[in-house]
Amino acid sequence: MSSRPGAAWPLVAVFTAGYLASYLLPTIVGRLSAQLGLSPAQAGLVGSALLLSSAGAGFSLAGRVERYGARTPARVGLILAALGYGGAALAGSVPLVVLGVVVGGFGSGTATAVAAAGIAARRDPHRTSSLGLLTVSATAGVLYLTIPHLGGGHRLPFAAIALVALLVWPATARLGGATTTGETASPITGRLPHRRSGLVLAGGMLVWSMAQNALWGVSSRIGVVQVGLSEVTVGAVFAAALGAGLLGVMGAGLLGARLGRAVPIGVGTVVIAASIVLSSSARDLGSFATGEIMWNTVYPVVLSYLIGLAASLDVRGRWAVLAGSASSVGVACGPLLGSVLSEEAGYPAMGLILGAATLLVAAPVTAVALHTGGRPLVPGSVRRRGGAPAALLAATTGSLSGAVPKLGSPEQAVTELRVPALRRRRLVRSAIRTAGPDGGSGQSNAYASTSDR
Repeated sequence: MSSRPGAAWPLVAVFTAGYLASYLLPTIVGRLSAQLGLSPAQAGLVGSALLLSSAGAGFSLAGRVERYGARTPARVGLILAALGYGGAALAGSVPLVVLGVVVGGFGSGTATAVAAAGIAARRDPHRTSSLGLLTVSATAGVLYLTIPHLGGGHRLPFAAIALVALLVWPATARLGGATTTGETASPITGRLPHRRSGLVLAGGMLVWSMAQNALWGVSSRIGVVQVGLSEVTVGAVFAAALGAGLLGVMGAGLLGARLGRAVPIGVGTVVIAASIVLSSSARDLGSFATGEIMWNTVYPVVLSYLIGLAASLDVRGRWAVLAGSASSVGVACGPLLGSVLSEEAGYPAMGLILGAATLLVAAPVTAVALHTGGRPLVPGSVRRRGGAPAALLAATTGSLSGAVPKLGSPEQAVTELRVPALRRRRLVRSAIRTAGPDGGSGQSNAYASTSDR
């Protein structure tokens, strides 16, 4: 798979097919409870099984997409999604539905992992991830407007996800194929960069996603049971909320890196926590709709920056896949956690607990964004590993003015030179020449380094 794919739309299409199941989780859990006679906790457990299977696929593919190429895993994932969700739609017994859900979830996770690895290799991963979230939000919004009017029990949501997977299949022809063993050996065996930051981010995304989807998994029941709305009205609220999410994602795409990543992540998470409390304590249509719309407006914005942050930690996409899979684990635990908390403590108390957890995780995740370059690039802020700020050096050594990045410019990737172990032993300092205009003498305008990775 090329490290800089030419077209973004195939990745966006695969991303949409992989993420759609989690966006339709409220209606899936609600209809499983109503049509199959499951308790809210049991229905939430089925939703958790779907998302946990998706997370397992992501963990198994982390660092391996380059070996297999993007096209084959994406096609396998879409086939599994179509077969699994299609089988769940046709099944009438709980065991068969659960089997279809697990198979379909693994397919969704495979498609998401391929899309995450490809997005990380883009020149602007945040913009591509924003476009993916925009597409999946629009697709889910249309389904939320239509599904309540068509009936069909639990069959219709699963059939819709399977149909989307089949429609996305032609886009996989534009994805890259497998590479040779020699080309993939180094990327697969290389050590993960920014391991401490990556682990903190992955753990933070797990808790963050768990809190979000704990509420999302029971939002339909809050509207129906606590507020007293019909399924059609709740579907209209969700569609309006997802429509507001479209505006939020478009705003995030236009904003880009002007404020860095730390500000949108930190401030957005605080707004999300307040929205969770408002939505879970709602007693009328106005407060319920306000909480859901405000929450769904900010949630995809923060998620797009989190995905972009994970992608920026490793251009090969390994942290993007690992952090995304950790997020899927949190997503998987969310419906069950929300069901248990709502049954034991009630919806308002559940909202307070989830809001507090969201606030607690905001600090470490924002710190990662600051530590790994969450601020816009200005003179003095462009860092190189083990050295002084490059922009500051450029400003003080008489370099050309064009070498200093402009305000808001995206960070530039650092290319590492890889030298085989046998040649590295024989390598001497004189073997590396500077990039000066005289071909090797005078003041250096660039630097080179070797790495064990």
